[in-house]
Amino acid sequence: MLQKIALLAAVALPLWNIPLIVRIIRRRSSRDISPYWAYGVWVCILLMMPYTFASNDVVLKVFNIMNVILFTLVVIFVTAYRKE
Repeated sequence: MLQKIALLAAVALPLWNIPLIVRIIRRRSSRDISPYWAYGVWVCILLMMPYTFASNDVVLKVFNIMNVILFTLVVIFVTAYRKE
């Protein structure tokens, strides 16, 4: 039961990146989001990938895969909509 709840949370938590992406698109700007923050989080997520794939923990794998996909989109939109 606990693993099912954790798996649901592992899928749901990265989905909170979608409203951030939508806000960037609607405003046509990512000025209020630090690119250093976005790239820093993204690099940390990518550095976790080797350990995640070596692990037998399904929840960790699902969480990392979801995070890699959705946070990569955040980084793409932060970069694309950056106006300096």
